[in-house]
Amino acid sequence: MNGHKKTIAVTGGTGFLGSHLVRGFVSDGHEVRILSRDPEKSRVWESKVAHVETAEITDAAALERLFDGCDAVVHLVSNFRTSSGDDASYRRINVEGTEAVLSAARKVGVSRLIHCSTIGVHGHVEQTPADENSAFGPGDLYQSTKLEAERFVQQEARRPGMEIVVVRPTSIYGPGDLRMLKMFRMLSKGTFFTLGPCRENFHAVYIDDLIDGYRRCLSTEGIGGETFILGGPDYLPLWDYIQTAARAVGAKDPWIRLPYGPIFGISVLCEKLCVPFGIEPPLHPRRVRFFKNNRAFSIEKARGVLGYDPKIKLDEGMQRTVHWYRENGYL
Repeated sequence: MNGHKKTIAVTGGTGFLGSHLVRGFVSDGHEVRILSRDPEKSRVWESKVAHVETAEITDAAALERLFDGCDAVVHLVSNFRTSSGDDASYRRINVEGTEAVLSAARKVGVSRLIHCSTIGVHGHVEQTPADENSAFGPGDLYQSTKLEAERFVQQEARRPGMEIVVVRPTSIYGPGDLRMLKMFRMLSKGTFFTLGPCRENFHAVYIDDLIDGYRRCLSTEGIGGETFILGGPDYLPLWDYIQTAARAVGAKDPWIRLPYGPIFGISVLCEKLCVPFGIEPPLHPRRVRFFKNNRAFSIEKARGVLGYDPKIKLDEGMQRTVHWYRENGYL
């Protein structure tokens, strides 16, 4: 793949990462097609891209229509973590969806496929910074099915006929991201609490830097079969990350500190009580593990092979994110 204009399909093109990626590809002059399962979101994007296919990720016919004539596919769709979700949907979307995407891409002759995995496949990192070859240790159903999908992709990458690249982003943030909004709201109200000493590391990546990384995965020659961790320029202790978020929103450092162990036990019980009734638990193990998982990664492979060089440090990125929240009425 070279720097010439391409036809690119993006699955999950209306999500946070997908929408930024699509806008970036369009601004670069590429013809962009997207897959969305939401008819309302599809209508919004119809005037902005070359083609929108509204279908489930396992719809083989829709995928073949979308990919036919494409130079590259960027596969982003995944069943993100919700405790009240149907367990079977994780495998259907993360694993079977990925299998369907690769099958359709091969069938119509796509040259390169970029698969979005997650650093979550590594779970809690014992030896930091971790890299692409560090041990796997998924900690929940989302992470384990993402790992299963990635292993399938890596196996497929050994077959000829299509270049396949795997990307493991660190924690993504920036304008348009609503997943971390609750933290900023609680910080601004003085109700945010921490669990334990918060000495474990946290590694974030600003959305613009991550988009640059994807552009490089699209254009760099000879990287079929490779895996890249794409993160921000620095990682830091979780407490420093929380302090940075507090400064960005103009709040004091959180003062409520609770012990990790008992709260984790309560979260397990809360999940068991809520999930059978289809209720998203207000407190669940995945959210509590945020305070315990160690996440620090090396991006040296991406620097050396792709020329990836993230610019946005956490202070600046947080300020930009809070500004967007306020402009759009979220804070």
